[in-house]
Parts: sequence; structure tokens; C-alpha cells
Amino acid sequence: MCGIVGIVGTGPVNQSLYDALLVLQHRGQDAAGIVTCENGKLHLRKNNGLASDVFKTDHMIRLRGNMGIGHVRYPTAGCSSSAEAQPFYVNSPYGIVLAHNGNLTNADELKQDLFREDLRHINTESDSEILLNIFAHGLSSYPPHLTLDEEDIFRAVETVHKRCRGGYAAVAMIPGYGVIAFRDPHGIRPVVFGERDTPDGKEFMIASESVALDTLGFRLVRDVAPGEAIIITRTGEFHARQCAEEAVRSPCIFEFVYFARPDSIIDDIFVHKARLRMGVKLAKKIRNEWPDHDIDVVIPIPDTSRTAALSLANKLKLPYTEGFIKNRYIGRTFIMPGQTARKKSVRRKLNPIDVEFKGKNVLLVDDSIVRGTTSKQIVQMARDAGANKVYLASAAPPVRFPNVYGIDMPAASELVAHNRTTAEICQIIGADKLIYQDLQDLIDAVQKKGMVKVDRFDASVFNGEYVTGDVSSEYLQVLENDRNDHAKAERDTKSDVIDLHNGA
Repeated sequence: MCGIVGIVGTGPVNQSLYDALLVLQHRGQDAAGIVTCENGKLHLRKNNGLASDVFKTDHMIRLRGNMGIGHVRYPTAGCSSSAEAQPFYVNSPYGIVLAHNGNLTNADELKQDLFREDLRHINTESDSEILLNIFAHGLSSYPPHLTLDEEDIFRAVETVHKRCRGGYAAVAMIPGYGVIAFRDPHGIRPVVFGERDTPDGKEFMIASESVALDTLGFRLVRDVAPGEAIIITRTGEFHARQCAEEAVRSPCIFEFVYFARPDSIIDDIFVHKARLRMGVKLAKKIRNEWPDHDIDVVIPIPDTSRTAALSLANKLKLPYTEGFIKNRYIGRTFIMPGQTARKKSVRRKLNPIDVEFKGKNVLLVDDSIVRGTTSKQIVQMARDAGANKVYLASAAPPVRFPNVYGIDMPAASELVAHNRTTAEICQIIGADKLIYQDLQDLIDAVQKKGMVKVDRFDASVFNGEYVTGDVSSEYLQVLENDRNDHAKAERDTKSDVIDLHNGA
């Protein structure tokens, strides 16, 4: 999962891009990058680390220009080398920089086609570089001319949609021309745009989540539609066009469960409200299937689950309390690369308040259970704090299948629910009882009754149904072999030597 941003301003945009990346930091903590354009010249800074670590005062001073794009990353495809930090740049045609959120399911095929047919070289393992070169080749496939216009851009995006499969939301910039954003025909990954008025004219912003617009004083206009491309020229002209023949709005439902900030709006759905409804649905299931429960108190596992836990407690008329104190200087454990890092971070990240557990039957509420490592340790922490019984409820259904559209769940063998029953998972985690949300209840909670904008959700991690229709068991096996924690660790070790000076 990654975060993207693009701004066309009337004055310097470096500070606004940096501020937006801070707001989107929850979407990726591995690397960050910004590129700005000043009178046709590009200024780039990118490296591994949090945005606050990557950008220092001297970097910001050099990031001059009135338009630019930015990116925060955690690796799914490729490795965590700084060479794969984004944005990426390609010289021909015109000079293009691009930042991307998602994964291409036909990346290997495209890489071969780019080399054999398009005569383009791909230097990293990132499918974002592939996406950039597909877009660039689309722009170069027509008679070259110095004056680029929106028709050229829209034709290039049409080429992207015809050749690329998977989930992708991208923002690109062409020096001297403007900023472009486009979204895959299924709308799996989110991207929105907005505007704000200044004394010198209107400014535009594109971002993964609406909260980035809110923070910088931009008005949310709308989502970029599935298959759509939008263009904002350096002079502030706006163009939009549907560039896919068949577009079906199928946003990733896991965005609402975990990734998105609660104060964001995605496809006209308020994330906070969706999570409140998840808690209500889960409470109804507990009341129906466990009417004689002996729960004394509901305790959320910080942070994402707080909203659902609160509405669940209110619905069941149970006390709600904070039982864990979170160290806010530790990143989100789910998106930390490597099982070892995740295990080490849980104890550093959370500390129980013993008085809230001692002698009580506690219901812990989490947003989801992925690998189970964190859940197992937290259940044990609750017992060590003196809990009498420890129950665990998940606001999401069991995560049984890999994700192929940009979330780091590629290896089925690393998912605790894969090929296991709820009882077996409960035993592994060490809880006295485990309650999962039903998938239909989750869908109903996210898509409030009466909403018509979303055609369907990508819920593939729960039901194994991949909305792009091109994911085979053979593909999943290749993914398992290539992207499990062990394979990632090997790639990262091999990449350390060649990338020491990158991004300096």
C-alpha cells in the first residue's frame, strides 16, 4: 500500500507536498519521495524512511517549482531498496515522472513486452516503473510534436488500461505541461482531487485520501472515477475523460477496514461511519449467537479498531475502556516488512493498563486478523495483565486469501486463517473465544443501504474472488514463492550494496 499526491499551484508547492505526505504516512513507512518542476526543470528527492527523515531543510530548499508529485511507500512488489523509492522518472518522451499505488497482476508479461517490443529497459523490480514505461510508450506511439495536448494524454491512458491489469491509482507529471492522474477500470485503489482558491488563482490537488486535501485547505471535488484520467495543466486548465471501455467501480473493502484514515471519504463513503456500522453489525452477531455471554468490558486494540469497538460496546450496552497504551513512535505492525520486525514491535508498541484487565472477562476488538502474530501476543499480554478470560472479535471476516492489488498479503501460507477453521485459529491465537464479522455484514456496513455509487467491492482477501478475473492458482503460487517474508529478506540483503548512494 502506498500514498500518492500531486499539486499544481500558483506558488511553491514543496511544503504542501511534504505536509500531504505526513498526512498519508499511514499508507507507507518504508520510503518517501517528492519531485517538483521549476521552469521545465525537475528537482527530485527520495530515499528510504519516513517523510520527516527523508526531507531536511536543505532538500526542501532545492525542491523549487509550482507543481509536483509525491509518494510514500511500503513494498509489496520489488524490494525495500531505496532504488525503488518513488517517484520514477523516464526521459522519453517529454520527460515523465510517476508515482503509483497498487500492483499490476500482469507485470512480468508487461516487462517482457516492454523489452522485446517497445525496446524499453526496466531497471528495478517495481511494477510502478513498468506502469510509467507503458504510459510513456503510449505517448510516443503517435507522431511526435513539441506541443503536447490533452488528446495525447488521454490516448496514452487508454493504452495503459488496455495493456495493464490489476489495481492502480497513479499521478504523473510532465515538465512544462502539467499533472495527470488516472485510476484502473475497477477503481480498486483510491484517488481523489480537490481545489482551493488563492489570491493568485485556483490551485489543484490530487491525493490517495481526502484527508490530505482537508488538512491543506483544499475542497474535495470528487473521486477520480474508475478508468478515468484527469489533467491539470501548469496554467490551471482542467480536463477529464473516461479512458476505459468497461469500468466497474469495485473499491478494495480493506481500505475501509484498516488502511484509510477514519476522517477520509472514499467513493463517497465516510470511513468513520463505515467503521461505526461494522461495530453495530458485529454486536448483532454476538447478541444472536452468544446471547448468554459473560463479557465484562470491551477493549479496542489501538488504533483502527476504536471506532468499531465503541459502537459494538454501545450496542451491547457494555462498558468500553482503553486498556492498551500505544507508543506512537512505532509504525503500524501489519505493514512492517518481515515477520521478525512485526514480532519485535508489538511489545514495544503496546503496553496494557493492568487495572482494566485484572479479574475481568475482556472482549478485545481488532479491525482484522491477518498473520495472527500480533493477535497472539496481545491476547497473552491481556492474560499477563490479569484478565480472567480473553475473547477476541474481528471487525472483518477471516483473511484467507492473498491480496494481489497492492496490499502486503501475498503469501497464503502466512495468513493464519488460510485453510483453518475459526476454532483452529482461536486455539493458535490463544483466545477463549473468537468472533469474526460475516462478509455480507461487512459489505452492508461499508455500503450503507441506499448507496448506488459502488457497483461491488473487491473482497478477494476474504472470499478469493478477484475482480479483475485474471488471477489463477498458478499466479498465486508464483506470488507465494516470490513475495513471502523469506524471499523479501533475501532480495533486501542482495540490494544493500548497490543502493548505498541512491537518493543522497
